[in-house]
Amino acid sequence: MSSHVERTTSHGENVASQALSTEFQAPKGTRVFFVDNLRVSLTALVIVHHLAITYGALGAWYYQDPNKDMLATVVLSILIAIDQAFFMGFFFLLSGYFIPGSYDRKGGRTFLWERFLRLGIPLLIYDLVLDPLIIYMAGGIHQSYWSFYSAFLLKGKMIGDGPSWFILALLYFAVLYVLGRWFTRQRESQLRTESHPPTFRGILLFVLALTVVTFVVRFWWPLNSYVIFGFQLAEFAQYISLFVIGLLAYRRNWFLRLSDALGRVWLRIAIGAMLSFPIMIIALGAVGHADLFEGGWHWQALLYALWESVVCVGLCIGLLVLFRKHLNAQGRVGKALSASAYTVYLIHPLIIVPLAYAARTIALYPLLKFALVVLIAVPSCFLVGYVLREIPLLHKIL
Repeated sequence: MSSHVERTTSHGENVASQALSTEFQAPKGTRVFFVDNLRVSLTALVIVHHLAITYGALGAWYYQDPNKDMLATVVLSILIAIDQAFFMGFFFLLSGYFIPGSYDRKGGRTFLWERFLRLGIPLLIYDLVLDPLIIYMAGGIHQSYWSFYSAFLLKGKMIGDGPSWFILALLYFAVLYVLGRWFTRQRESQLRTESHPPTFRGILLFVLALTVVTFVVRFWWPLNSYVIFGFQLAEFAQYISLFVIGLLAYRRNWFLRLSDALGRVWLRIAIGAMLSFPIMIIALGAVGHADLFEGGWHWQALLYALWESVVCVGLCIGLLVLFRKHLNAQGRVGKALSASAYTVYLIHPLIIVPLAYAARTIALYPLLKFALVVLIAVPSCFLVGYVLREIPLLHKIL
């Protein structure tokens, strides 16, 4: 694959979800492999996140190992709290960044049709095929699969269950973007304009605004509440705002114009916030009173929203700059990993749930078992994802 941005459309299209694709037109000669490498890293983190819940972290997942340990629960819960603060928001940021160029090149109708194919079909496959199969395997159900499946369909489970909520949200965002372009009658080819990236002060103001909006939203929809589809609306202030910033960043070429110094500063701020998290939750009484942090008119909820916003924005900026500077190359393996990222996101529960279920009888301390399964699961998921994309026709939607 060429090392320059002028890669073929088929490569960008092979990775369906916009956050997992590199449909990006940078200035000629500019390398953007750092975006591919970021995408792969975030996808691997999704696998680690769900395995952390499997082995003791607080949260909901298809299967949880029966062996419990308080230390493992604390350590893994801290890990997933940090993950949750930024990784899905980062995906939405990347998604917004790639949409304008794709729309400009294809036009509204073609763009929307391809989004329905590359998001809608995998969404239906997950909800109607993979989701019930994973539930069946995780539950150790002693009945025929087809009897279980019939009962599953009769329950009328909501669309967007499990990880597929992200695909559903992207589909909604794509439709809203197209409607916005149509209603505002924006010209099909808006040229990208070079402009100064946000300043430290501007970013800080965004962090504060995001904190306030998130705090207010959680009056009605606290963390860990699901009101519609599989959406946790408590996080959607972050997701929507980062998606919109991604749209703006594409037009203004911010990803390539963020300074190294700004990236270092925000990465250090984010690391400082992450290191302070264990002290914060212990000192402020999160143990036994987690509901005070999840939402409502509590100063703890406001502080948690601030912490989350700082970690999210700091890591998004810091990692973009870090990967752009140090991880902006890609060989044959990197290309294969990148091309398989969306497939891995879609099918990883089908790999890690039976793997964890098979390992349930292994007598090993939960943190060690978690590390062992992670080492097996991550490469296994990417290997299966690569093989699936080699099947004719599947690569067109995966």
